[in-house]
Amino acid sequence: MSKSAADIQYTPLTPRHFWQVIALGNRIQGDGYLTPESLTAIYHKGWHNGINASWVALYDDNVVGFRLTYAHSKWQPNQWCTPSRWPVATSKVCYFKCNTVDDRMQGFGIGSQLLSLSAKEAQKQGAEAGLAHIWLASPGNSAFRYFSKNGGQLIKVHPNKWQHESIYDGYDCPVCHHHCTCDGAEMLLEF
Repeated sequence: MSKSAADIQYTPLTPRHFWQVIALGNRIQGDGYLTPESLTAIYHKGWHNGINASWVALYDDNVVGFRLTYAHSKWQPNQWCTPSRWPVATSKVCYFKCNTVDDRMQGFGIGSQLLSLSAKEAQKQGAEAGLAHIWLASPGNSAFRYFSKNGGQLIKVHPNKWQHESIYDGYDCPVCHHHCTCDGAEMLLEF
């Protein structure tokens, strides 16, 4: 039986998905990308007013993609953010923490569907836009192309965006041989 987009189910992230999300994230994004502790914290930041903005994609009851999103009320801009360039108030911006799709399931629109679902839930939470830091070293720059295709606008490129995590938090970048020097594109998607 061949795979099709109709065979993929989408559901809000729950703790029962955690071990598969961690395994997929670390396989695609690099060892140490997610841990049980970090995913638990991310999960709790995705909730506001009883609404969860983080989603998973399932194929045969296996996680084949995920979109982890912080509610607009659960995060603060840091040195990698440029709120003065955002067209909406900082307090109305959710944070698209990460998106990962199994490399064997690409081409089915999973990333775009997960983004759309997270954005809809973030709107229900009260957000008017979502911010993401896009990995510019993704194969073929697919992450930037995907987020742009879905309406994301480039705000600023940040050199060495994930270097701190690679030095101090155990993140092993799949591209860099020692400490991560990958650039991150700060991008905003208005709803």
